[in-house]
Amino acid sequence: MAQESSHAASRPRLHRVVVIVDENSNPFELGCATEVFGLRRPELGRPLYDFALCSPEPRTLMRDGFFTLTGVAELEAADTADTLIVPNRPDTDVPRRPAVLDAVRRAHRRGARLVGFCSGAFTLAEAGVLDGRRATAHWQWADSFRARFPAVRLEPDVLFVDDGDILTAAGSAAALDLGLHLVRRDHGVETAVSVSRRLVFAAHRDGGQRQFVEHPLPSAAASADLSLGPLLAWARERLAAPLTVTALAAHAAVSPATLHRRFRAQLGTTPLAWLTAERVALACRLMERGDRAVESVARASGLGTAANLRAQLRRRTGLTPSAYRERFAPGA
Repeated sequence: MAQESSHAASRPRLHRVVVIVDENSNPFELGCATEVFGLRRPELGRPLYDFALCSPEPRTLMRDGFFTLTGVAELEAADTADTLIVPNRPDTDVPRRPAVLDAVRRAHRRGARLVGFCSGAFTLAEAGVLDGRRATAHWQWADSFRARFPAVRLEPDVLFVDDGDILTAAGSAAALDLGLHLVRRDHGVETAVSVSRRLVFAAHRDGGQRQFVEHPLPSAAASADLSLGPLLAWARERLAAPLTVTALAAHAAVSPATLHRRFRAQLGTTPLAWLTAERVALACRLMERGDRAVESVARASGLGTAANLRAQLRRRTGLTPSAYRERFAPGA
């Protein structure tokens, strides 16, 4: 028994994610948080996080009275969080409970990471932790958010914003994007790809992509011709090659301008931004496997030079190649 206790004590403590569920909270984003952070990961053979839900009341009526949530921890559980996900409610004009706002402020003071999905940005702003900071929220609330919280640097046309210790997502599906981004930040690209594969969800959508795209749906016959899927699959197999936007357009048998419009319409980004993001993701996977020098990783991922790899990696992860390896390579 003493030996068992010794083994348990030697295991590293899991990063603790706590979600505050308040009256009228959205079930979808709660489900996203539970799926990404709370479920066991049989595809990895290990848990990634210690997860808990908490609420200021024993019984919490969810959005529009869909159902009542019971059996979760009391609000004090928020004080144990390494990452605290705050309530997101559609009634953005209703003030949040003082006890919830106090829990958010305490978490911020002690250095916990704060996350707001969709209208969760209103909770963070009302708690006063977003003043002077970057954030996003669902596009339909952009005007009302700016009017109420002019000190916040709102970025209304992106999927999510990573401002270091405070992260916000625009809404609904963007909650999954931000959740997977956090998994990438905490555990590396390979792990995030495994989680996204189990979710049957895009492995990487950059936070700077647009929240929505406005274009008419093509007919069934035309959609096969317009879809970028075959082109993206072709490009992913050739990231180490000297691919350019012109080469992508030539393979798709369209002009670069037409290709640019299709990327904007279907992915909310540009061909070059997509290509660079894919190459950085490949470089991260190669470094996580720990079997190549930086120069070799740069060539194999299509980033070309070690200097470009360092610049792109630092811009997207905040880490140098050596720091990335130290954090995510085998045995780290």
